[in-house]
Amino acid sequence: MKIELRKITSNNFDECTNLEPNENQKNFVATNVSSLAEAYVALTNNECIPMPFAIYNDDNMVGFIMLSYMDSNEKDYPNTYWVWRLMIDKHYQGRGYGRETMNKAIELIKTFPYGKASAAFISYEPENIIAKTLYASLGFIETGKIEYGEAVAKLDL
Repeated sequence: MKIELRKITSNNFDECTNLEPNENQKNFVATNVSSLAEAYVALTNNECIPMPFAIYNDDNMVGFIMLSYMDSNEKDYPNTYWVWRLMIDKHYQGRGYGRETMNKAIELIKTFPYGKASAAFISYEPENIIAKTLYASLGFIETGKIEYGEAVAKLDL
């Protein structure tokens, strides 16, 4: 397995927006089109620096991840990276791509591409036990906060 995060371009946009999770996971994650639209809105309103990527194993697109950097003086989230979305296409689930993608994302975040930060955050639906277990195994610790109905977890960098 060779996971690579690649920018979304005009060449891979349609393929990325056609990816989807299993039917029983659709309430856990926004569509990729919606995520890319959110990235655009956030960027054009200077809310954060979104970092959407297609996830490739060799040359096969297997999913989508979106990270962000927020330069902020906010007490709870000063200068932080976030994992906004992680979605592995239904045809590629159960093969370790989610874990490998998160490892790549954490590696990228630790290079501080947009600024220093002491933590990375992720949020997920509390009933999404698969996601909760994965993120905990990677060192994310729940903060006890619920935002937009999602549990927030923190990884110290």
